[in-house]
Amino acid sequence: MQAFKAFIMQGNVVDLAVGFIVGAAFTSVVESLVKDILMPPLGLVLNGVDFSNLFINLSGGDHATLAAAQAAGAATLNYGRFINSLIAFLITGFAVFMVVRQVERFARPPAADTPPALTLDQQLLTEIRDSLKNR
Repeated sequence: MQAFKAFIMQGNVVDLAVGFIVGAAFTSVVESLVKDILMPPLGLVLNGVDFSNLFINLSGGDHATLAAAQAAGAATLNYGRFINSLIAFLITGFAVFMVVRQVERFARPPAADTPPALTLDQQLLTEIRDSLKNR
C-alpha cells in the first residue's frame, strides 16, 4: 500500500490526472463551440444544411431525418456527424498547438544579447586574420 501511495503522489501522475480532467472539460467546450456556435451559421450559409442530420441510408428505406432512420432501425452512414467531429478535432488540435507553443516560449531561456566571449586562441587567430586582411 505504501508503494502505491508513493506512486500516486508522484508529480507525473498528478499532472496527468489534472491534464486528463482539464482535457475532458475542454473537449465538451469545443464540442459545444462547434455544434452550437460554428455549425449553425455555416449551415445557414450553405442553404440551411444541418450537418448533424446528414446521412446515407444503407438500408434502402426513405427517412426524412437521421433520428427517424435510427428509430426505424435503419443502418446509416452518418457523415454529417463526422464533419462535426472533424471540425471539433481541428479546433482542439489548434488550441493545444497554441498552448504548447506558449509553454515552450516561456520555458525557453532568454537569448543572450552578447555573443559568447572568445577564448585566447580565438582572439589571437582573429587578430592574425584581421592583420592579414589589412596588408
